[in-house]
Amino acid sequence: MLDVRRLRLLRELARRGTIAAVAEALSFSPSAVSQQLGVLEREAGLSLLERTGRRVRLTPAGQNLVRHAEAVLERLERAEADLAEARGGLAGALRIGAFPTASRAIVPAALVALARRHPGLEPMVCETDPAAVAHALRAGDLDVALVHAYDFVPAEREPGLTTEPLYGEAMYLAEPATGTPGTPGGVRTAGALGTAGAPAPDQDAVLRAHAGSPWITASPGTLCHAMTVRACQAAGFTPRVRHQVDEFATVLALVAAGQGVAVVPQLGVTGPADPSVHLTRLAMQRRTNLAFRSGAGAHPAVAAFGAALRAAVPPDLAGSRAEA
Repeated sequence: MLDVRRLRLLRELARRGTIAAVAEALSFSPSAVSQQLGVLEREAGLSLLERTGRRVRLTPAGQNLVRHAEAVLERLERAEADLAEARGGLAGALRIGAFPTASRAIVPAALVALARRHPGLEPMVCETDPAAVAHALRAGDLDVALVHAYDFVPAEREPGLTTEPLYGEAMYLAEPATGTPGTPGGVRTAGALGTAGAPAPDQDAVLRAHAGSPWITASPGTLCHAMTVRACQAAGFTPRVRHQVDEFATVLALVAAGQGVAVVPQLGVTGPADPSVHLTRLAMQRRTNLAFRSGAGAHPAVAAFGAALRAAVPPDLAGSRAEA
């Protein structure tokens, strides 16, 4: 009989590529992972792995077993959801991953509603970059998470995970107001009609006007960083990055100080308008989804948190739904 825990290790190896990466993600020693995978091979009765230098490649039999493992693990998630439903009365920890703007603007109101309806549930929020969510969910470090994708950085399909749409956000080019046409601190729309009815500049033209400007981006390796770089490249240039900052309030403060320009999402520019910053609405969007392990969508705690989140989405976001 194949052991489910060893099947989980094989699935993680298929995603991560090295024994060391699997061990680090699941808090095992590399030798323990190797030993368990060796036992799995003996249980299967044939070779599942091929070593190529420091990396490990799955054999065709190993790849086929991973596909079966995905189905088995999803079925177990459904079984846990059924048991939770049968027990009635939500209680215990719910580990939630969220990125900073959603953590500030949407999650708190959702937690208030969740506590009112399910006082025995203990939500535990951990700020997590969407790029790291898939591994955290599969490893069991998170139960549910908010993830986002941009027009220039579409979300990749992650085996073993399911996503549901929550909302979409407008994106803006933020630039110092000094010397900017129009009203300081105002908003123009790129790729649509302006407030006066005249066509506003298209997105590529808006970005290309700052081909020679210093740029402020998020840290390399994040989706936000990739979004800015790819949007600029689509407009015909590579941005000259001066500052790398992940917190959008800090990004806008640097823009106000004349330190560069940046692309920021709608939730990153909430609050009183800063007359030192001029915002131009772009044609692209950021879309936010709710992610969880496949089969866990019917779990009462996951479903309750999803319902609370949707009720907490501000009206100006709710009309622009994300895509799963």
